[in-house]
Amino acid sequence: MTPREIIRRVLEHDNPPRIGFTYSNYDGKTRLRDTAGCGPAPNPEFNENRREDGQGGELWEDEWGCTWRRLIDWTKGGEVVAAAISSREDLENYQPPDLDNPARYERCAQVVEEYSDYYLLGGITGCCFNRARYLPTLPTYLEWCASDPDLVNDINKMVSDIVIGQVDIYADLGFDGVTFAEDWGTQDRLLVSPPMWDRMFKWTFERLIERAHGHGMTVWMHSCGYVRDIIPPLVDLGMDVFQFDQQGVHGLDLLSQYSDRTTFWCPVDIQKILPTGDEAQIREWAGLLVDKLGRNGGFIAKDYGDNASIGVDPLWQHWGYEEFKQVGVFDPAEANIDAAEL
Repeated sequence: MTPREIIRRVLEHDNPPRIGFTYSNYDGKTRLRDTAGCGPAPNPEFNENRREDGQGGELWEDEWGCTWRRLIDWTKGGEVVAAAISSREDLENYQPPDLDNPARYERCAQVVEEYSDYYLLGGITGCCFNRARYLPTLPTYLEWCASDPDLVNDINKMVSDIVIGQVDIYADLGFDGVTFAEDWGTQDRLLVSPPMWDRMFKWTFERLIERAHGHGMTVWMHSCGYVRDIIPPLVDLGMDVFQFDQQGVHGLDLLSQYSDRTTFWCPVDIQKILPTGDEAQIREWAGLLVDKLGRNGGFIAKDYGDNASIGVDPLWQHWGYEEFKQVGVFDPAEANIDAAEL
C-alpha cells in the first residue's frame, strides 16, 4: 500500500493498516514519512537585507513589506517590529507579493513527479490571520479588531484572495491537500473572543475549505495554544486535519470526541511531555495518542522540527517514534514497513 493510500485511509477513517507518519531523518537513517510537500519559491529579485542589530538580534524584511527581528542564539523565527500597513491609506496603496505567479511553483510540479506515491501537500500563506496579523504588527491588528473591524475585514479579504489563488494553483498541479500554520491561542484562551472569531474570521475558513474541497483537496491546519473554542466550528466546516503540538492544553479526552470526524497530526506533546526526557512518560503519551485518536484512522504521528528551541534531545523524540511504530501498526502486511523494523 502506498503512502498516499495510507494517508487517504487515515483521513477517511477507513481502517488503515497503520497510523500515518511524517518523520524526518534521525541519526543518518530515514524514518517513515507518508507526505511530501512544496511551497512557492522565493522571489529571486527580493533582498531580505538581513543584518545584525548589535543587541543580539537579527533584522530582515519580508516581501510583504514587514520588518522582522529574532534573537540570534535562541530562535529561528521572530516577530514583526515594523509594519507594512499602518492605516487605511496604506492598505489602499498596498501591493502584495506575487504569490499567484505560476513561475514560483515550478519546483512544485517537479515534486508531483518525484513523489507520485506520496500524499502531496502545498504550503499556503495561512487562512488569512497568519499573514494579515503581521501587516500592521500583531498588537495593532488586535486593536483594530475592536476599533476598526471594517479595516481588518478588508485586510483579511485581500489575504484570503491570495490564499484562494494558491489553492487553485496546487489543484492544477495535482496536489492532494494544502497546509498552513495559524496560531490562534495563548495558554488559556483564544487571541480574540469566540464571538469575535465567529464574526470576523470564521468566513475565511469556510471560504478556504469550500474552495479546497471543491477541488477534491484536503485542508491541514497547524495551530498552537488553547484553541478549544474553535475546534467544534472548524470540524463542522470540514477541517480535515488539525496539527497540534501541545495536545495537553486541550486534553486527549476532548480531542477524542472529534476523532471520528477529523484527523489529528501530532508529535508527542512538546510542552509537558517531551521536555521531561522521561522515556517511559514519552512512550506512554505516544500510546495514548494512538489509542484515543487513531485506532480506525484519524491520527498521523510526526516529530517537532526545532529540538533546540524546546530543549529536547533528538533521541527523546525517537523514543516516541519507536512507540508509534509499535502501537500504531495494525496490519504489518499492508503497512509499507519492513517487518524487521517492528
